Amino acid sequence: METLLMALSTGLGLGLSPWAPGTIGSLLGLPLAWWLLGRTRRVQLGLTAALLVAAMPVCHQAATVLGFKDDGRIVLDEIVAFPVAVLGLAAARHPVALAGAYVIYRFFDITKPLPVSMAEALPGGIGIVLDDSVAAAMTWLVMAGGLILWRRRHTP
Repeated sequence: METLLMALSTGLGLGLSPWAPGTIGSLLGLPLAWWLLGRTRRVQLGLTAALLVAAMPVCHQAATVLGFKDDGRIVLDEIVAFPVAVLGLAAARHPVALAGAYVIYRFFDITKPLPVSMAEALPGGIGIVLDDSVAAAMTWLVMAGGLILWRRRHTP
């Protein structure tokens, strides 16, 4: 059971990367988000919420096994939170938009501005998953605003 827990929490081992494990591990969030964007908004929201809730006990248990609250090897939280960054934004299915969202998301997750740092302070799996969810929500705001501005500029 511990092997399955570690496989899930480390993003099938991507989180074990010696270089930027959170960035490497969260790459699995890209195909997940792209796939979800092909579904209805209701399905996107439901599946994303279910994945976030399911990730909380997995990340909590992995942190207990690894001995650190939010061990860098745990990347399941980054993977399942990334789709929040593009939730309902059909234009984000374009590779350039999806890549842009990924870069912005990683910036917010790495720098942990308020309120991301406040969410991270919550205990256990809730804090582990919620900080990434807040970083993704902040990314969504940037992406939605950027798409509005882009449409205004490119609409006759």
